[in-house]
Amino acid sequence: MATFDPRQNSRTILEGRDRAPARAMLKAVGFTDEDLSRPLVGVAHSWIEYGPCNYHMRDLAVHIKEGVRAAGGTPIEINTVSISDGITMGTEAMKASLISREVITDSIELVGRGEGLDALVVLVGCDKTIPAGAMALLRLNLPGLALYGGSIMPGHWCGRDLTIMEVFEAVGAHAAGKIDDDELRQIENFACPGAGACGGQYTANTMAMALEFLGIAPMGSGSVPAVDPRKADVARRCGSLVMDLLRRGVRPREIVTRQSLENAMAGVAASGGSTNAVLHLLAIAHEAGIDLSIEDFDPVNQRTPILADLRPGGRYVAVDLDRAGGIQLVAQRMLEGGYLDGSQQTVTGRTIAEEAALAVETPGQKVVRPLSEPLKPIGGLAILKGNLAPEGCVVKLAGHDRTFHRGPARLFDREEDAMAAVTGGKIQAGDVVIIRYEGPRGGPGMREMLGVTGAIVGAGLSDSVALITDGRFSGATHGFMVAHVAPEAARRGPIAAVREGDSVVIDVEKRRLDVELSDAEIAGRLADWRPPAPRYTGGVFAKYAALVSSAARGAITSASGE
Repeated sequence: MATFDPRQNSRTILEGRDRAPARAMLKAVGFTDEDLSRPLVGVAHSWIEYGPCNYHMRDLAVHIKEGVRAAGGTPIEINTVSISDGITMGTEAMKASLISREVITDSIELVGRGEGLDALVVLVGCDKTIPAGAMALLRLNLPGLALYGGSIMPGHWCGRDLTIMEVFEAVGAHAAGKIDDDELRQIENFACPGAGACGGQYTANTMAMALEFLGIAPMGSGSVPAVDPRKADVARRCGSLVMDLLRRGVRPREIVTRQSLENAMAGVAASGGSTNAVLHLLAIAHEAGIDLSIEDFDPVNQRTPILADLRPGGRYVAVDLDRAGGIQLVAQRMLEGGYLDGSQQTVTGRTIAEEAALAVETPGQKVVRPLSEPLKPIGGLAILKGNLAPEGCVVKLAGHDRTFHRGPARLFDREEDAMAAVTGGKIQAGDVVIIRYEGPRGGPGMREMLGVTGAIVGAGLSDSVALITDGRFSGATHGFMVAHVAPEAARRGPIAAVREGDSVVIDVEKRRLDVELSDAEIAGRLADWRPPAPRYTGGVFAKYAALVSSAARGAITSASGE
């Protein structure tokens, strides 16, 4: 049997007489002959001085590099981009967020291929960096792993824990006259106390958990908060671990399987996680060459109860989960209930079941529920179809008990217009707010709608108003919300045919999303439809719009745009 060469890529770049110029240039920045005789290990991260989610990445990278060097490798730090969802939310800038997932993946791929890396650690933080890191690992298929930078600590004010969700909801409460300027400012001032990604089971923590259930991130590594002193040791161990993977020749596509993807889907369901996980897991499956469809999420959610009592649907934040026993405890509980395939391998060399057996439950903890007392009997999302979403859409179930809504359509072709209507008191109980032309192509970039959904909650309308969009929702969103409607309006989807006042029905039990119109009426309206002028005619936004697929396929980019 042929042995795996840990330097199979870097040899091409660095060995032999003809490669002297390459070695000379690397020596210019401090590498020695000894450094260049070792495997080259990329440490890719998205440090940026723009918000807390990735602000600590350079510090964590130092510890990963220490672990790589101690284990016999030569680390090379790689910096890519990041867009802060929390900062850009509700503005035109938010359209850059999902687009950045593709740019981050592409940039890591380019450096991996262009610089002859032998292995790779991706250090990920905010929402899109996490799936992007996994996508890059699978695309390159170098021995490697992912490490999540960790959650922010909760803020504290007036005896309650705060996350960014409370700030968005405070905006709606302020607009409704429920709080004054001073209270809004105090919530703003105390909600985000330092580095780390948003603190509930929003998209970042959802995807961090998903990567551990996938096996591509070491189990338990993501639970440790960003500023916890233990994080440095976690990072050093990841540096050592990637060298072990390299010597064993274990590649990401050997770890990510159809079964491990179902484990990740179950982890999202059991934690009441973000609807964005649907988009991201579809994209990850695509990079792994695994056939996964939007319809596959519903059976997993149907058979998986919500066991983690986490915000936005529950009471606790990510730091509380760490104190309770971490992601291993969630896995242990799920294995006890038969909700995971424990035989799946992880980057540690142990199976999911072996990792979960290491969980230490804190006596008296209330974050991870016993199997006999789930937060809800089924997972936190469902896939609907119907004459408004022939390709499918995602409804968020965590945090409320509503399963049916019928009401008049209130139409908006831009998120900003919907936000103005909510904060201006123009949305009434019973309405169905529809925000369209915000999909992957139509936005372009499929903006999240946390500003609008937070304002609906803050205005006291979350129990009586539904929202439908071909855009996305933040993981912090809660209420009766339907997203990822496909085909989107910009692709001549039926959502483009809806008119103000049309009766719209959301029926979760029947897995239906419909406008109460005949097929002939919808077809007649669409026959007169003309695509809107592109919002961007050049640059990365236009390129993305031309290449992006339907949300039902994960909003991946391809040469055909299909």
